Amino acid sequence: MLILYNLAILLYTWSIRIAALFGNSKANLWIEGRKNWQEKIKIKLKSGERRIWFHCSSAGEFEQGRPLIEAFRNKYPEFKIVLTFFSPSGYELRKKYEGADYIFYLPSDSKKNARNFIALIEPEKTFFIKYDFWLYYFNELNQRKIPLYIISGIFRPSQLFFKWYGSIFRKILFHVSHFFLQDETSAMLLKSISIKNYSVTGDTRFDRVIQIAAEAKSIEKVKQFKNGQDVFIAGSTWHEDDLVLVDAIKKLKEKLKFIIVPHEIGHRHIGELEYLLIEKAELKPDDIAIYTHEKENIITAKVLIIDTVGLLSSVYHYGEIAYVGGGFGKGIHNILEAAVYGLPIFFGPNYEKFNEAKELIHVRAAYSVQQTEQLENQLQILLNNQEEYSRAGNAAKNYVSGKAGATKKILDSFQ
Repeated sequence: MLILYNLAILLYTWSIRIAALFGNSKANLWIEGRKNWQEKIKIKLKSGERRIWFHCSSAGEFEQGRPLIEAFRNKYPEFKIVLTFFSPSGYELRKKYEGADYIFYLPSDSKKNARNFIALIEPEKTFFIKYDFWLYYFNELNQRKIPLYIISGIFRPSQLFFKWYGSIFRKILFHVSHFFLQDETSAMLLKSISIKNYSVTGDTRFDRVIQIAAEAKSIEKVKQFKNGQDVFIAGSTWHEDDLVLVDAIKKLKEKLKFIIVPHEIGHRHIGELEYLLIEKAELKPDDIAIYTHEKENIITAKVLIIDTVGLLSSVYHYGEIAYVGGGFGKGIHNILEAAVYGLPIFFGPNYEKFNEAKELIHVRAAYSVQQTEQLENQLQILLNNQEEYSRAGNAAKNYVSGKAGATKKILDSFQ
């Protein structure tokens, strides 16, 4: 099994190198960011420091871990914080984050890389946020007796840890000092393989979205577009989501304004979205405003397309109803960013891996749709029944506030 693990790491690395050769920008960043990594770290680190290491796979895990990173920084200012990312989408977005003292790419998992990396940063404690279980890093931390904690961990029966052939992956878990878990299901799964060093503390993402909502940016263009009217906000949409949305926009454009924040903001995708809105939703070109364009139609437009990153969590503040994309692909994006504002939420059918989606559906604050007709029908119910709309919105907001506090529970365990 160890041979297969090493082979999988090797094949993954080479697939990224091949993708970079064919012009994949993300793959190129992955490779360039790891070139001469030891020299980069040696130059930046200062001697005589006490350090804590936080690792996030990508941008989503960073947002999940951010409340704990900042809480640790406030409570233990004597420590310097080392923050690592596996994915370029996380590193490139947060490489200037002021809450960490050092920000690096995590070198690929090998015995040599793990030994050299940990020897360089010398962490006193290590925190991995939710995912990324790397055999050699975990083994090296264990050998050096450096405590390792999993934050907001969540497990499913389908994972290799719980298969009869998953012995090497189970071995990884036994190197963890303590698991801070999101739910009881994860606790039962760990218990089934004789792991008992866990506690169910909840998900730190709830603390993060509450913090984001409290610090929401005022966005003048969005405020002008809203102009006192009801707004439907579609966040992190893909092409499949857009196809469902455009027919709803066609029928409801006189009742609602629409803000669309695509997951991909390249010119090609924005152009395809404009085409759909004109051809399928039967909008006129002047009915569509692009956020970064200087147009005079921002107030009179029926649809505003946000073609820049970093605004979505604050854009939801201006909405009455939300749609979160990704549910026609691998899975929905962050629905808590909308729920925290008390918005009823729609998303596609692929949500089973997301507890918050299932729980929001259960309290009737969220609705899964597979086709435009379902979206239109439920929207009409919410728009025509103020009592039902208020109930759904309050259920969403109360759900988020009721799940807060994971960060404090985790921090309080380190006395």
